[in-house]
Amino acid sequence: MTEHRGVAGGRLEESPWDAAKGAFSAWRQGDAAAVDELVRVMTPVLWHVVRSYGHDRQTSEDIVQTTWLGFVRSHQTIVEPGAVAAWLITSARRDAARHLGHARRSQPVEGEALATWLPDVDSAEALAVLDDEGSRLWKAVSGLDERCRRLVSVIAFLDRPDYASLGRELDMPVGSIGPTRARCLDKLRAALAKEGRP
Repeated sequence: MTEHRGVAGGRLEESPWDAAKGAFSAWRQGDAAAVDELVRVMTPVLWHVVRSYGHDRQTSEDIVQTTWLGFVRSHQTIVEPGAVAAWLITSARRDAARHLGHARRSQPVEGEALATWLPDVDSAEALAVLDDEGSRLWKAVSGLDERCRRLVSVIAFLDRPDYASLGRELDMPVGSIGPTRARCLDKLRAALAKEGRP
């Protein structure tokens, strides 16, 4: 069925549906320029369809462009040239509705609310300072005599070392572990102070 929109310059003006059908038919028959006419006729229609969903200008432009890309990929599925306008409009409506659903699901979250869900992690600067301090500490430990090195290494990694096992390992009487530990820690403090870390 042919539809006319009115009289323009003494001739009947063709409806967008008929113009789209004609341009699509011509394009399929090998007229490469006819696709430009199809885009010219149908883009304003698609624009109004998408904007009716309440999308902003940028989103609407993206959806219309996606509709045209989908058309280029799938145009051979359109059997009847008269269905091209309906195909484009339906595709634009689906994309507009899908974007609307995504926009509703992806509401921005305030930093304060997000912070309660994020794990507590030290900043990069804090981690760098800890790494530097750790390097300096173990460099100072490596400068101690072997007995102190071993004793400090054990107490660094155990909250409550087993003094009997420690005495056997270090070949020391259990009663001298505490005083030796204190002397080793004093040496370590002195080495760190010499490095500029009190």
